[in-house]
Amino acid sequence: MTDTKGADAVDKAISQGIDLDGSPIPAKKLELYNKVMGFEAGRQRSGVTNTMRSRIVRIGAKHLPQDRLNQMLIDAEFPPLKEKEIAFYYGGK
Repeated sequence: MTDTKGADAVDKAISQGIDLDGSPIPAKKLELYNKVMGFEAGRQRSGVTNTMRSRIVRIGAKHLPQDRLNQMLIDAEFPPLKEKEIAFYYGGK
């Protein structure tokens, strides 16, 4: 059975062309994914801390209430949640 926990599980499955349930990922889907990821791989980065914050917000919003995530960002000396992030991830609540 494939390990289905953590971000690496998805990356490993994609690289093997096999979904987490063991079924093959259709070639057209893999081609499109690899093409779009190629665009991202070639994009100039603005800094590691910006990327870290973006990932924290994107993933944290799935698991944490808005006020808790915002306080955690502030405590770690990152900028607080932006209005557009609140609207996108929390529906403007």
